[in-house]
Amino acid sequence: MSTNSLSDLDLQIASLSVHADDSYAMVSDVAPPLHVSTTYHYNSDPSKLKSAKEHDIRVRDEQSSFIYSRFGNPVVERVEAVLSAILNGHAVVYSSGLAAYTAALAYYNPRRLSMTDGYQGCHGVARIFNRFSGLEQVPLYDDSVSTGDLVHLETPINPTGLSVDLAKAVEFAHCRGAKVIVDATFAPPPLQDPFEFGVDMVMHSATKYLGGHSDLLAGVLVTKDPQVRLALLQDRGLLGGAPGNFESWLLLRSLRTFKLRVETQAKNAGKIVAWLDSAIKNNEIPALTKVYHSSLQTDEFVRKQLKTGLYSPAFSIEVESVEVAKSIPSRLKLFHHATSLGGVESLIEWRAMSDTSVPETLLRLSIGVEDADDLIADLKAALLSFSAK
Repeated sequence: MSTNSLSDLDLQIASLSVHADDSYAMVSDVAPPLHVSTTYHYNSDPSKLKSAKEHDIRVRDEQSSFIYSRFGNPVVERVEAVLSAILNGHAVVYSSGLAAYTAALAYYNPRRLSMTDGYQGCHGVARIFNRFSGLEQVPLYDDSVSTGDLVHLETPINPTGLSVDLAKAVEFAHCRGAKVIVDATFAPPPLQDPFEFGVDMVMHSATKYLGGHSDLLAGVLVTKDPQVRLALLQDRGLLGGAPGNFESWLLLRSLRTFKLRVETQAKNAGKIVAWLDSAIKNNEIPALTKVYHSSLQTDEFVRKQLKTGLYSPAFSIEVESVEVAKSIPSRLKLFHHATSLGGVESLIEWRAMSDTSVPETLLRLSIGVEDADDLIADLKAALLSFSAK
């Protein structure tokens, strides 16, 4: 990577999202152009040509050019510069969140994987590695965890939005010689920075809040160790997990407004969760039985991890019956009934349609950038329509 000319400035996330890749610009366009080529001209000066034994095709500097887009291209380079800045480490981008998780397991190659509950896709990848290498999947804090093993945390957890104690898990893992990877998709910076608690690697499904517009697939791994980054790049080029040029360009576009979107969504979610919690306590909406969200947890560690006072824009509720859970989405006007999360539009999902591990009375909500009071009114009308029976 090139040296970022802004490195001597103490910039915040909002500024880094817009300017962290300025020094990577190859043309004078203010809006970064889309590069669609998969292959690139070698240097026309024979004296500057190097054999594969003389240089590392994973790393580009001022004297070398791009070679093949699976190993790097101008758009991915800029995306990784921005993500490295805002995620507080060395970022490597992948074609999806699960591609990133697969790359993490391939890099660490653990004998045991100690996992929290959470996204069923990660558990599915672990089962595939069990077929490949006999990878054993054990619960979090299992006594069998030892040197060479991997602890995988998801916090906040999908689909509930509840937080897990990072400091406790890191201490448990590191004293046994295990590494810790954290899926922080539900609470990206500025809401949370897992590196503050000593984790070894952070992952995000960039499809969600980093992308933010429900129009791209991408994933990212972040490490504090530049040598680990180089190893991940080597693996990515060989395993074929690199993101497409167009998706990378969409992600770069999305990152420009990242902080604005996430903070708005988090504030909206906080207001909606507070209303839902009050409605349950006051028995105002009989059809509503429970709401899950980090803001409702009383554990001290939650305030340390989500120290800005803003919490995940995604959370879950439970309702009185399966019939209500299946019907609520069709009675909402401002929520799309769809899976995924993190987009500017609010979504609701009867989660049992895509996740076999949850109660069939559970609904997952992803709050967008609409007006919070409008979303509350929409939810209230839909929920009360059942209570009126």
